Amino acid sequence: MVYNNTLCIVLPLALIFLDFILLSSLGHPTSSTTLNVISYGAKPDGSTDSTKAFLAAWDVACASANPTTIIVPKGRFLVGTLVFQGNECKQAPISVRIAGSIVAPGDFRVISSSEHWISFADVTDVSIYGGILDAQGTSLWKCKNNGGHNCPIGAKSLLFSGSNNIYINGLTSINSQRFHIVIDKSNNINIDGVKVSADANSPNTDGIHVESSHFVHITNSRIATGDDCISIGPGSTSVFIQNIQCGPGHGISIGSLGRVEEEQGVDNVTVSNVDFTGTQNGVRIKTWGKDSTSFARNIIFQHINMKMVKNPIIIDQHYCLDKPCPTQESGVKVSNVRYEDIHGTSNTEVAVLLDCSKEEPCTGIVMDDVNLVSVNRPAQSSCDNVNGLANDVVPYTPCLRTEIITI
Repeated sequence: MVYNNTLCIVLPLALIFLDFILLSSLGHPTSSTTLNVISYGAKPDGSTDSTKAFLAAWDVACASANPTTIIVPKGRFLVGTLVFQGNECKQAPISVRIAGSIVAPGDFRVISSSEHWISFADVTDVSIYGGILDAQGTSLWKCKNNGGHNCPIGAKSLLFSGSNNIYINGLTSINSQRFHIVIDKSNNINIDGVKVSADANSPNTDGIHVESSHFVHITNSRIATGDDCISIGPGSTSVFIQNIQCGPGHGISIGSLGRVEEEQGVDNVTVSNVDFTGTQNGVRIKTWGKDSTSFARNIIFQHINMKMVKNPIIIDQHYCLDKPCPTQESGVKVSNVRYEDIHGTSNTEVAVLLDCSKEEPCTGIVMDDVNLVSVNRPAQSSCDNVNGLANDVVPYTPCLRTEIITI
């Protein structure tokens, strides 16, 4: 009886000890760390340079083997160029929670000499929640719009490069000198609930730009700016855009592609549930008139409302910003593009413009349930070098064969 009672006590204790060893080997339990930038010398007064304080907090988070949260409390925190390097981090998750505003210097020249104002390089499992980024770019816009010969190109507000598993939620970016948010050479990116705001005449202020990145989700966001609301550059695959309000701006663009001859393409993009209001373009694919190895394929534009949009649906394979423009036909191959459930108004007569390459005609273009009207006059279409199908499409698009489309 004594032996049995001892056994009844010893065995459960042994099992508990084994459980503790197993949990420890799996990295549990873990502790987390919270860092407040004020503890590192940051001042929420909008005038004290807090750059070093932000970098000091990052260095501590980077060196931690446990999940870390960096707190930016209420107030205005003035910072210059910030570069958060991740190649020596322990790779534990880092969250940046912003209750206040991060503000660039009023003199645009302070950060314009850098390509980016705030950048994260080679980081993994980084999240940003809330807050405002104010790049104070209005004076640089004015400089550029008044001739711009001696104006710097300007800094992009927020960059993630060479990074993985990034989550941006509830962030507001205003008055960027150039692009607001840039995702480059990164994977598994989720951008949700962001707001972007810049004047309609602010040059090159793309809201969100994606390039050479894979598995990017952009959802539930409002973008008002002077250039593309969202642009998708070469080398991007599996990009999903949903529930976006765009305007003012230049629409949502694939490209530009083919600016250089040896270039990667864009594959597997879905743009869904978007409202365009007063934009220059709606859904656009743009390529340069040059020889190119690039391509745009497997694209879906669906469930879209247009309100007084200049070019609701446009493929422009003679896109050009440099003068003189190239005289070649585009070598970019545009194929398998679907337009479904797209309705609304165009503020120009041509609501559908498909201007494809003579050398590489667009193929597999499908339109289904498209109804675009022009205010006070019938809408028209214009198309060249296009092969595809149309079903229930207004305006009539003669380059597409009219057939019953079954899905």
